[in-house]
Amino acid sequence: MIKIEKNPVLVIAILLTSLILLNSCGGVPEEKVKDGEMANNAFSVEEVLEMVAEENDVTRTLYTKAIVGKGKLQGMKFDEDWRKDDVEAGPLPALFLRGVATSIRKSPVPLGLYLGSDFPVNAANKFEGKQAELFKKIKEDQEPQFFYEEDTKLHTAMFADLASAGACVTCHNKHPQTTKDDWKLGDVMGATTWQYPKDSLTYKETIDVLNSYAMGTVDIYVEYLNEIAAFKDSEKPTIGDKWPVEGNYLPTSEVFLDSVKKLTSYKTMKKLVAVRE
Repeated sequence: MIKIEKNPVLVIAILLTSLILLNSCGGVPEEKVKDGEMANNAFSVEEVLEMVAEENDVTRTLYTKAIVGKGKLQGMKFDEDWRKDDVEAGPLPALFLRGVATSIRKSPVPLGLYLGSDFPVNAANKFEGKQAELFKKIKEDQEPQFFYEEDTKLHTAMFADLASAGACVTCHNKHPQTTKDDWKLGDVMGATTWQYPKDSLTYKETIDVLNSYAMGTVDIYVEYLNEIAAFKDSEKPTIGDKWPVEGNYLPTSEVFLDSVKKLTSYKTMKKLVAVRE
């Protein structure tokens, strides 16, 4: 199987444009670090989880609409069994997220991520207890919910997961294991749930969280491209700087993630730089 190299420098640049700006301005003064200004906790856990959730929303929407939705129109296949040797396909959006979560679990950053619903395709993803109660509120107003789970000792944040593309609606409505077959565009299909053990994070810990998510997207997208490289019976899309909307093409990981950067970095940058003021 052909291995597509990951570029750590690119990953950092994708979500951390603010650091480049800090460096161009001389960086964080050493005396401030010594005095503890940047070493002390700079962000609440709610702020950090909101930042990474926003990055996730943009990344997943881009993957769902521009890769899966437009890719299917070009004959590309996406399947829940995409990792099996006899299946030549890419990951569905929910499995793309699962791949990100798996990568994060393998990292040293204690960030948790999973997707749940009241009508999941996989019964194991059904919300229960307090999360089921809070999800009812999310369905009403789409506002995030924050709480502390006593059992796990984790600070938890739930964010609405919307049916943002036709590919989501069609797949869930027609899935043989679906428990709901009348989803519509814009419906709250579930909630992405994020967890972290501390109630506040230092600047460095915040950067580590954002980096762990960025690396997770790299890992799963590169795995998808490597899967394509191993296709034997299916037509392989050309991988380069073009997207499925232009034909049987897929962007490289660099091109895909550069698009994420353009959509998300300014908002993230403002929040990261604000801590210096």
